[in-house]
Amino acid sequence: MVIYEENHSFDNLFGGWEHVDGLAGAHSQRQVAPDGTTLDCLPQNDVNLTSPPLPVRCTGTAAGQPVASAFRNRPFSIDDYIAPEDTTCPAPGQFAANGIPKGQGLPGGCTRDLVHRFYNEQYQINGGRMNRYVAGSDAVGLVMGHYDTRGLPIYEYLHGRHAPRYAVADHLFQAAFGGSFLNHQWLITPYTPTWPGAVRDGGPDDLHSVVGPDGFPAATPLHPATPGTKDQALTQAANPDGSCAVPAGAAPPPPGTACGDYAINTMQPPYQPYAPGTPASRRLPPQTTPTIGDRLSHAGIDWAWYSGGWDNAAGNVGGPGWTNGTTPGTCTNPRTAAGAVYPNCPDATFQYHHQPFNYYASLAPGTPARAAHLRDEVEFVAAAKAGRLKPVSFIKPVGEENEHPGYASEDTGSRHLVDLIKAVEAGPDAKNTLIVVTYDEFGGQWDHVAPPAGRRGVSDIWGPGTRIPALLITPQLRHKSAVDHTAYDTTSVMATIEARFHLRPLGTRDAAVHDLFTLLH
Repeated sequence: MVIYEENHSFDNLFGGWEHVDGLAGAHSQRQVAPDGTTLDCLPQNDVNLTSPPLPVRCTGTAAGQPVASAFRNRPFSIDDYIAPEDTTCPAPGQFAANGIPKGQGLPGGCTRDLVHRFYNEQYQINGGRMNRYVAGSDAVGLVMGHYDTRGLPIYEYLHGRHAPRYAVADHLFQAAFGGSFLNHQWLITPYTPTWPGAVRDGGPDDLHSVVGPDGFPAATPLHPATPGTKDQALTQAANPDGSCAVPAGAAPPPPGTACGDYAINTMQPPYQPYAPGTPASRRLPPQTTPTIGDRLSHAGIDWAWYSGGWDNAAGNVGGPGWTNGTTPGTCTNPRTAAGAVYPNCPDATFQYHHQPFNYYASLAPGTPARAAHLRDEVEFVAAAKAGRLKPVSFIKPVGEENEHPGYASEDTGSRHLVDLIKAVEAGPDAKNTLIVVTYDEFGGQWDHVAPPAGRRGVSDIWGPGTRIPALLITPQLRHKSAVDHTAYDTTSVMATIEARFHLRPLGTRDAAVHDLFTLLH
């Protein structure tokens, strides 16, 4: 089974775990401005990290701008400034670009969100130098923050007296550059989604990006906008020969830039549930490439994607996770997203682009496959407790429980993760279950280990990107705890399922990566 959490780099979350390639080896790295000069201080715009309210401890310049900050150019502990009990979290559905001041929000110690998009991340990685995360972020210095690993509920649980055997995989990288949408796709298929014949007329429905000559399509506090660029849902358009098409007024992007009609940043699915009010012209057409779900189904192996809040969002009236009463036409749950139309009553923190199978024609509404395999998280918990786990389960918590910066509390999400693991460990299937815990992507946070590229490892134009946390929990491990330094990426999850059930690979990446059984061999 796979528990898929949200938006943290390895250093940001697990960098203090014992015996890992973590923060102890990372403090010599320094971030640079777009012109390559080393930053004196870390600018901040999270309302709880700026000066004021914090005292000024560092002055200097960043990209030619004066900076007065509490932070020097180095990693820092978020917990020293924003504690898990601090009231800095938004109400469900509330948006605060730079976070919520202490005392004005809900408890949980939330920070602001950080940009995490396809081309942005490649700019931040900077050819493996890992030194443009600040320059390429809308959250600037927050990218260098990290949590106290040993204070995380998941760490405390796994170091407790009756904890299960576990291993930390400290060299697992997100499969694709960018954010949650694309990496959820790469969890289930080694193919980037496409929009064949996508509009490319420069109008409002033209969703192609335009990348600058330095590979950056956007603007940040330290990187001014390059004329003609735009950061959108699709790659830069391509010419008939496959080269990047360059609009009038723009400069050519760097060699090797991914171009075409590929969906790389957040897009809504073709089917409900999707964000209320999204027109069809902004919803990705149904995808037909094979997924790991297709492979399992064709082999007669049962599986399910269990999502927090699914029954409400998908309109499964009366389903096990339905909380909207029996009044036809009315979403009675007060947490329902604005603009929702009954029976689709999604939670205000439900994330539509975190449901990768909902983009595929083989699981369209009305199909037997959809009813069988797309289920609510409450069903997973019940199955775990009763000893009725499917051979393959994916679990996706609802937004406020998935650890995502900006709208979720790290502490709350980690506690929910522990609860999911405990449901399995207390049930009859624990002795036969491998639990894989990993995160979809880096969430815009810095990490000091360069991802594989070129001859150094398995890679292509889509990734891998930044290193992310990963845990393997199973009684089949030889030791109570271990650290696995093998290089993996998200497609290693697919490769593990393929190896376990003797399925042929879906593509070249999952055929080439290591599976996660290394420590069990």
